[in-house]
Amino acid sequence: MDGRGGGGAPSVIVREVSTPDPRADIADRDDCERLVRAFYGRALADPLIGWIFTDLAKLDLEAHVPVLASFWETVLLDARSYGGGAFRPHAVLHAQVGLRAGHFDRWLTLWDATVDELFAGARAEQAKAHAQRVAEAFERRLGVAPAPDRPPPAQGALPMSWHGPGQTGSG
Repeated sequence: MDGRGGGGAPSVIVREVSTPDPRADIADRDDCERLVRAFYGRALADPLIGWIFTDLAKLDLEAHVPVLASFWETVLLDARSYGGGAFRPHAVLHAQVGLRAGHFDRWLTLWDATVDELFAGARAEQAKAHAQRVAEAFERRLGVAPAPDRPPPAQGALPMSWHGPGQTGSG
């Protein structure tokens, strides 16, 4: 039938309707703290990296969360509330256990999943990109070779190069 009556099904034009993403972007310190707590909820229970936090670092989460919330508040919101150095504690852990690319990759996977679950927007994307840069910088400083199957940096990411003993070229 022609859809204008009679026994056939009516002709209907269906338009694709997009629903807005209910997740908001990271907007304030409370969001930074929520992100850090949710991430550590995953990381502490993770079979690959959880033991590093619980058994090796013996992380005091209630003391650590405000520090990390300040770090992310500074990075994402220009709050200037973080004044510490993030590398040294990781260097100490590396000396104890020998961190590997797989540890960093797992950290990034859990971080990205947590960000994506809770937030959407420019700052959420910035949180993921900055975590990637931090992981890569720590790997270089610790002498950890990146995983060979790691995907290349996201399109639009700035290329990085470093030079030093045993390292030449771009990454």
